[in-house]
Amino acid sequence: MTIFRKRKKIKLAKGNPINPDLAIQVDGLTKIYRLGSTKLRALDAVSFELQRGEFCAITGPSGSGKSTLLNMLAGLERASRGSIRVAGAELNKLSESQLVDFRRKHVGFIFQSFNLIPTMNCIENIALPLTFQGISRRQRTKVAKKLLKLVSLEKRARHKPSELSGGQQQRIGVARALAAKPEIIFADEPTGNLDSTTSREILRLIRSISKKYQQTVVMVTHDLDLAQYADKIFILVDGRITRILRGRPIEDNALEVVDNFDKQIDALGLDDLVIQQSLGTADSTASDDSELDVATSSNSPKESQ
Repeated sequence: MTIFRKRKKIKLAKGNPINPDLAIQVDGLTKIYRLGSTKLRALDAVSFELQRGEFCAITGPSGSGKSTLLNMLAGLERASRGSIRVAGAELNKLSESQLVDFRRKHVGFIFQSFNLIPTMNCIENIALPLTFQGISRRQRTKVAKKLLKLVSLEKRARHKPSELSGGQQQRIGVARALAAKPEIIFADEPTGNLDSTTSREILRLIRSISKKYQQTVVMVTHDLDLAQYADKIFILVDGRITRILRGRPIEDNALEVVDNFDKQIDALGLDDLVIQQSLGTADSTASDDSELDVATSSNSPKESQ
């Protein structure tokens, strides 16, 4: 006879208890990996806030800490120091089992490689997250059909992933991320396996869903062109947010590749937003703060613009 131990439930507030409009609040977030006697600082005193319904893109050079930041926001990695509050939960204070429960109820994921189950059709793939919430098959199917219509793939309901194009598979991936009505959606290079035209279609879809359903989206991308579909663009360099730009969706051809990352940013002609980087919590071994291209807000110690 198998005995199941009742799992302790976690109570999560809707947004920040102080500011209910905040979906994500990060303060002094630092991540240090230890490789033998060597310390690798992947994130260095990162601080920012995101409102409900905001679409944020995190971009930067290879090795800048983009994926590490995304993983930590999703509760997949622990912080070395600093705090992360997502959907009202202080992630650092949750146990591993509570983090699993948190992700199941509050977070949706969109993957670069789609991660669809090859033996399941579109309806079944979309409904999969609801299975783990104990929702009936009838209700799961009903929700999945509505989401299929949302991503304009009603006629593909019984098709397997192998019968779909890359763009269609990612649309199913987007629908699956929405199935459990998450407050936050994390997208890791969601267009990395798609051509430029299909990539724009997917980004327009994600942006429209974010606005329509007031869902916060955090996307990691190496493509500055596609990052412009976001409301905010966080430029991450050496583990620090050095600039925050205001997004501006474009429909013209992709930008000409520029070797110098800073020149490529400037070529976009986007407006800089004020950065509030909580540098006071940084480790004493951090680099000189004066070298950062940061405009510090005089109104608040945290980044909110």
